[in-house]
Amino acid sequence: MSIVLVDAGGTNIGSVRYALQRLGVDAALTSDAIAIRAADKVILPGVGAAGPGMARLRELGLVENLRALTQPVLGVCLGMQLLCAHSEEGDTECLGLIPAPVRRFSEAPGLRVPHMGWNLLSARQAHSLLAGLGDDEQAYFVHSYAVPVGDWTLASSDYGEAFSAVIARDNYYGMQFHPERSAAVGAKLLKNFLEL
Repeated sequence: MSIVLVDAGGTNIGSVRYALQRLGVDAALTSDAIAIRAADKVILPGVGAAGPGMARLRELGLVENLRALTQPVLGVCLGMQLLCAHSEEGDTECLGLIPAPVRRFSEAPGLRVPHMGWNLLSARQAHSLLAGLGDDEQAYFVHSYAVPVGDWTLASSDYGEAFSAVIARDNYYGMQFHPERSAAVGAKLLKNFLEL
């Protein structure tokens, strides 16, 4: 099985790659459209802002390539947000693969933005990506923008309001948290993705 990490400049690429190595998978890091199309699974990691993230994908000529993929694709953190339709961050048109908006968290007393730290995952739909996820599992988040809960939501979390923690549509999947920093839960969910 060939796994590729899209080299779109995300600072979490190394830690995602290391998390996959712990699962026995050596994922190639590439921005080559042919290699991405040929892979069995594609992971789009990302840390940073939506505007520069999309600009980087356009600069690499990968936007239409990513939109045309038929194998399982996983967006992680910013990578998940880039799979969506539009982000309020910089008024950015994203890939449009999951028909969801990305909105900034509302600031409220006791709720600092960005949302940073461990938070509970609540399954909302049965799906093989969530296989083995218990009722009290937590994942590690660092983000200021989030996808609201909708038909695309497999699992949610809550930070003043419910938001999507895991999303899916067709062959596109997203995890808002950092599975590579989420200990056994993150490893389990990455393994589930590899087994889709």
